Amino acid sequence: MQNNIPERETFVIVGGVAGGASCAARLRRLNENAEIIMLERSPYISFASCGLSYYISGEIKEREKLLIQTPKKFIQRFGVDVRTRNEVLSIDRNAKAIEVRDVENQKTYRQPYDRLVLSPGAAPLRPPLPGIDGPRIFSLRSLEDADRIKSFLDKQEPRKAVVVGGGFIGLEMTECLHHRGIDVTLVEMAEQVMLSQDPEIAEFIHQHLQLHGIELLLGTSVEAFHECSDGRVSAQLSGGTSIDSDLVLLAIGVTPETELAKEAGLSLGDSGGIMVNESLQTNDPDIYAIGDAIETVDLMAGGRRLVPLAGPANKQGRICADHISGKPATFRGTLGTNIVRVFDLTIGGTGANEKTLKEKGIDYVKSYIHSASHVGYYPGATPLVIKILFSPESKKLLGAQIVGIEGVDKKIDVLATALHGGMKVHDLMELELSYAPQYGAAKDGVNMAGYVADNIARGDVEIFHADELETLLEEGGYLLDVRSAGEFKRGHIKGAVNIPIDELRERMHELPAGKLLLVYCLTGIRSYLACRILMQHGFHARNMSGGYTVYCASRPAECKGIPGLANWKRILALETFCSTPEERENTKDSC
Repeated sequence: MQNNIPERETFVIVGGVAGGASCAARLRRLNENAEIIMLERSPYISFASCGLSYYISGEIKEREKLLIQTPKKFIQRFGVDVRTRNEVLSIDRNAKAIEVRDVENQKTYRQPYDRLVLSPGAAPLRPPLPGIDGPRIFSLRSLEDADRIKSFLDKQEPRKAVVVGGGFIGLEMTECLHHRGIDVTLVEMAEQVMLSQDPEIAEFIHQHLQLHGIELLLGTSVEAFHECSDGRVSAQLSGGTSIDSDLVLLAIGVTPETELAKEAGLSLGDSGGIMVNESLQTNDPDIYAIGDAIETVDLMAGGRRLVPLAGPANKQGRICADHISGKPATFRGTLGTNIVRVFDLTIGGTGANEKTLKEKGIDYVKSYIHSASHVGYYPGATPLVIKILFSPESKKLLGAQIVGIEGVDKKIDVLATALHGGMKVHDLMELELSYAPQYGAAKDGVNMAGYVADNIARGDVEIFHADELETLLEEGGYLLDVRSAGEFKRGHIKGAVNIPIDELRERMHELPAGKLLLVYCLTGIRSYLACRILMQHGFHARNMSGGYTVYCASRPAECKGIPGLANWKRILALETFCSTPEERENTKDSC
């Protein structure tokens, strides 16, 4: 059977890396006859931008490992006309041509197109602060940026650094600089790092950073930079204080590169990204846009938002190529699934967070569980905190966040798949996930999250959260701590009465009849069991979801830390994780 050779057309792609390079390769696989031109203003068409900080830290030893495709290899393999160091200056939509400047030869030329794909990416935010262009102030977005930072670190051997911004890049670079023996201060304007996570999940990151000696300044902004007499840089902070350091790393976010699109009359959205339809076409059907510069549909919360992540950009590149080639292809939207490592702690999220749901006016229920990375009797298990958000009416999942040492990646990906599939909380109970002692449990943490949420949805137990406690106590609630006496002594919520769960049946007469009992333990497991006992004896009891651990993450100043966070690897602070009878006996107050 002979394939029909399509008419020769010219497809021009502006920008490489994840979206542009994926689009070019897919176009060639679908159309051997087309003229495909990829224009990239940098010398690199496809590099591992997510690995830059780990190259700087030395974890990735060879720079070449970051180069996913070189222009030479791309030309040989795909027959694409790759033009690096070529910057697109303008788009003439009527003539269907672009004006391009060849940076090396300092020449300008016009390039016609039949279809144009914009993949310009995003640029690091650099607000117009005094002194921001100083020689010791860096941003990290490109391979050239990484080269400059690494060269400075290798030659100058700095001892003190300030990282401004607590997002993905800021956290990664904080770890990177600390790994190189540099004393780091992390400055974040918001009251938490990682705004994609809810505050109580972010608190685990805060305390983990501090455990590793990072000075963390939250709710603090930088107002100016000044060069010191010894050549160092002084960051002037809000509140009148300042920090002197050998270098500053700006990681305060990115902004979509949309000037080219805007000047061509292409529509932009409310967040400043290029507006596209489900086929990734702009308001000009012959011009497509993909990657960090576009707005995409928020699959869980509705509306549109910017999602500067490599995964969606790669998918968009393929879908764009398919649609150009006449294949039915649409991009549904994004969940914003993300993950980051902070020293040996991992934090992952997918779907909507509480802040977004509140802003959108979407009703939700939240629940927490504490699970293990694998079964406790097999050595090396570490705890995980799993938070899920779901609709009280449809019971559909809306979002999830996980924090822990190991296993976060696996479980957040399962939950992202569940979200994409429109699953409900009871569907999580039925998922058949792989199990061997080294890898999981017969009742996986995702299953357990489903069980707990289903208990709430069915009314088997009522719950409350840390931010509701004060009101409930004012309304006459009675706070009951069912942990052991030793745990209670080490720390508890003010006003709580301690009756260990194993003594509950015998001491039930001590409880006030007719009052709402607000029950908690360390993680919510024993208190759930206590609530089931109490409810069947005629008491009105509610369980604190997530227990004292999540309470302390929600109100860290009151608890002076999250219980057991410093000992997570030793698994001494969370119930259900003690693996042997000897360990349970030696640490019975904790386990």
